[in-house]
Amino acid sequence: MPGGVHYSWGQITDARRAAPGAGAAPEAIGAVAFRCKGAEPTVKVTRVESIVLMGRYHFVRVHTDEGISGVGEVSPMNAGVTHAMVEKALAPIVVGKDPFDIETIWHQMFHRPYKLGPTGAQLEAMAGIDIALWDIVGKASGQPVYKLLGGAFRSDAEVYASSMLRTMTPQEEAERALSFKEQGYRAYKIHSATPWMYDTGHDQTLDTVREMRKLVGDDFGILVDVNNAYLPHTAIKMARRLEEYGVWHFEEPIPAYDYAGLAQLADAVDIPIAAGEQEYQRWQFRDLILQARVDILQVDVIKCGGITEFKKIAALASTFDKPITVHNTQPTVGTLAHLHLWVSTPSCIYPQEYNIEPHPLRDDTPIWKEPVLVEKGRMRVPDRPGLGVELDDTVVERLRG
Repeated sequence: MPGGVHYSWGQITDARRAAPGAGAAPEAIGAVAFRCKGAEPTVKVTRVESIVLMGRYHFVRVHTDEGISGVGEVSPMNAGVTHAMVEKALAPIVVGKDPFDIETIWHQMFHRPYKLGPTGAQLEAMAGIDIALWDIVGKASGQPVYKLLGGAFRSDAEVYASSMLRTMTPQEEAERALSFKEQGYRAYKIHSATPWMYDTGHDQTLDTVREMRKLVGDDFGILVDVNNAYLPHTAIKMARRLEEYGVWHFEEPIPAYDYAGLAQLADAVDIPIAAGEQEYQRWQFRDLILQARVDILQVDVIKCGGITEFKKIAALASTFDKPITVHNTQPTVGTLAHLHLWVSTPSCIYPQEYNIEPHPLRDDTPIWKEPVLVEKGRMRVPDRPGLGVELDDTVVERLRG
């Protein structure tokens, strides 16, 4: 960089405030983007704060010495485990780093503690930190995250209603689906069998789909998730029956690790086979594409290592002409991170998953100051810098632990 000039974040902030309009000063942003390799960071991460709410929901807040912080979310599989992963294994790697060096930080978080992973808890914990770093960079640049990811490929994102209940009768589920159609949704997903049952548990998939189709008509999408319930031969039979009802998207019909069985199923039926919530990084998705030959990839940003890895998986999906319909069960920060990806990623062409069940952090005690919610089956990404929301510290402190 000519003259070796370095800008502090205070100068960047001052330049942005002085500039007309809401954007950051181009020369300041350029200075950040092109700092000399090996130079002392002009801003540093000072703390990685692991936040567990209600004993289950896990968030990460990354703090810097310039007063800008970012927030991310971790998949709530086991908050005690991922909390320890953040605090003991990952935070020491991140503290002291320049938050703009996201690729370097991701690489080090992935490789240094690799014997603790590199799937499951490690990638989930990494996701919380990575999302928070993108939030910081967006705030520092005065830009929403989707702008940093390539800009808006679409103006907003369509979502489908994802029903998580397994206790409803087929008629009750059908009536619920109709109610969401009336709210503006164009598709609805059921969870209609005992997970991992290997053909032996409770299953009301066909009865539910039959009743739903009667009520919602032919112009409404029905998606079926049976959570790894069948053996391959049974899944083939079930898929052929579901095709008769125009079901779109048959999700995890057999054990997720059975790539040969998934390939057998995908080759035998016309209904799109979806999978991916059990995969955590690009190499697993490579195998899901090449070996399992599934039709739809279900990446989850709070499981797969965050926004940085999601974009790499999306590039892989695009290379093989595979659409992405994400796995998305957390309706606050996780959904918001997904939203920035949905509008900026060409492969996210279908309606994306949205959890319609009551959620304490969205519905009872909202943890964000300016919630981003669904309107008539669609979500609009905020144009505020970073992810576009701030946590309500009063609520966070009340729910912590």
